[in-house]
Amino acid sequence: MFDFVRDNTRLMLGLLVLLIIPSFVFFGIEGYKGFNGPENEKVASVAGQKVTQAEWDAGHRQQLDNLRRQVPNLDAALFEQPQARYESLEQVVRQRVLQAVVQKQHLAVSDARLQREILSNPQLASLRRPDGSIDLDAYRALLSAQGYTPESFEAAVRQDLLLRQVLGRVSETTPQSKAVSEAALKVIFQERQIRLQRFQASDHLAQVKPSDADVQAYYEKNQSEFQTVEQADIQYVVLDAARLREALVVTADEARKFYQDNLAAYTKPEERRASHILIKSDKAAGADDKAKARARAQAVLEEVRKAPKRFAEVAKAKSEDPGSAVSGGDLDFFSRGAMVKGFEDAAFGMKQGDISDLVETEFGFHIIQLTDVRGGQQQPFEAVRAEIETKLKQDLAQKRYTEAAEQFSNLVYEQSDSLQDAADRFKLPVLKATVTRNPAPGAQGPLASSKLLTAVFSDDALRNKRNTDAVESGPNQLVAARVVEHRPSVLKPLAEVKPLALEKVRLEQALAKAREAGQARLAAVKAQASELDKLPAFTVSRPQPMGLPRELLDAVMRTEARQLPAFTGVDLGVNGYAVVRIDAVRTPDLPAPTQAQWGPQLAQAYGAAESQLYYEALKKRLDVQIKVSKP
Repeated sequence: MFDFVRDNTRLMLGLLVLLIIPSFVFFGIEGYKGFNGPENEKVASVAGQKVTQAEWDAGHRQQLDNLRRQVPNLDAALFEQPQARYESLEQVVRQRVLQAVVQKQHLAVSDARLQREILSNPQLASLRRPDGSIDLDAYRALLSAQGYTPESFEAAVRQDLLLRQVLGRVSETTPQSKAVSEAALKVIFQERQIRLQRFQASDHLAQVKPSDADVQAYYEKNQSEFQTVEQADIQYVVLDAARLREALVVTADEARKFYQDNLAAYTKPEERRASHILIKSDKAAGADDKAKARARAQAVLEEVRKAPKRFAEVAKAKSEDPGSAVSGGDLDFFSRGAMVKGFEDAAFGMKQGDISDLVETEFGFHIIQLTDVRGGQQQPFEAVRAEIETKLKQDLAQKRYTEAAEQFSNLVYEQSDSLQDAADRFKLPVLKATVTRNPAPGAQGPLASSKLLTAVFSDDALRNKRNTDAVESGPNQLVAARVVEHRPSVLKPLAEVKPLALEKVRLEQALAKAREAGQARLAAVKAQASELDKLPAFTVSRPQPMGLPRELLDAVMRTEARQLPAFTGVDLGVNGYAVVRIDAVRTPDLPAPTQAQWGPQLAQAYGAAESQLYYEALKKRLDVQIKVSKP
């Protein structure tokens, strides 16, 4: 099915080098606004079906919220840059493409596969009871804190598994070609000796003298740079499980009752240490062979019972368990469930120092000496009282929060002209803040929530001064807000921003001169290579970039260098222009351990490259069109 991909080895190698491998070197998971409104504007299409601005915004918020759950102190402003928002659009399109393939190919996920995926989720590990079952109440509470019901969470997991099937079938069946791996490693570790000359804007600032007309033209062309920031003064109230927990009091009687009801949880499991001597007897052996093994084991048993202190010595000489014989039969400490049942029953039925009768298991005949016992002690109530009180507060706060969340949401919606009723009902303070459409740098808590800010700047909240809906701004946290005053963004007059505009024009013109000077220098050194001889030579590679910015290193390593010296010029944007002469190319010999170490990464990269090629083919087949220009 993927013969084209696998037959085009050179293309694959190129993708490995240009797209995938650099990541190892440098880096190592609204409401209705009207059908004709801007939210319904088409930003992309997949198989003729449009992707709207609203879907793009929602996808971006979802990604940001997911990141914030993983990194609570995340500066959300970083993800409002044009490049970050464009990547969010690409992710929305990717989801649409994969969903179309799932539907067309009638892919499915069994209930058993879904159950295995959910149970393997590390977040659920803390919800397991001692018998391995899941605490369903805690499970529902955990999902509720993340905005899910059990049904919606399971549907989301099922959908994720379906989408992973589409590309997973490609990457997981990728053959590992030794020839391609060796070629890729040579490219990764290739070294290039270069001479470098930079041309920066700062070298040309003194030469530029922008006219008033230049400044006026820049101002008119880049008005977005001179807009005031749209702001809103808001009131808001926060319903938080943590705040509810602080107000709770757990009495000593409540804590002691919980302790008595859960004594097993506060009792250290008993562990036993034993040594054993094993005389092997295959369970498929005949009666005669088993009798002979029993007789040999009985003889050893009589020997150690006559001289218990020689147990370790006899185990070293006669035990047929190679793992423990060398240590005198010692098995160290073990708890229930660690040994086969017959052995466990015998060991946990003995007293310290005892030697057992013959114990038959599937491995043969054991002679057990119990050498030590620990655990089994019950922790006193006072030692665990604080832990119990914390747990009871958490459980009760979660219960009250779940009950209050619906009431809070209904109240801020029904009493939409004020937050005071909700504040009084739940004894919450009415807080004040000034916010913008994007979270401010360093913002924390609800004010860092893109969901809340989107609700605050919705038409209903701005024009009608109604309460926003209650939105989830964090785990177990709901917030509702209302706009007191709105200050829209306006264009500042040129007279006010002229010094700033002048500096921007000076920089723009200086960069243009730096670029021109660099391009002229490149033409000159191509004609006379010795022009760069006075510059120091140094060696760079992908693992050792020697401080070169990524775009410059990529250009150096991608430049065709079959004939030396080779030349390239690199536009570094605001960092100017660079002219490079490549004098030598060397591929070092890689030791076997290095090749082995990189093997799994190359296999993963190759699979990722195949998946990407397959995805690009799917985009063409489904006529994917993105209407937004890439930054």
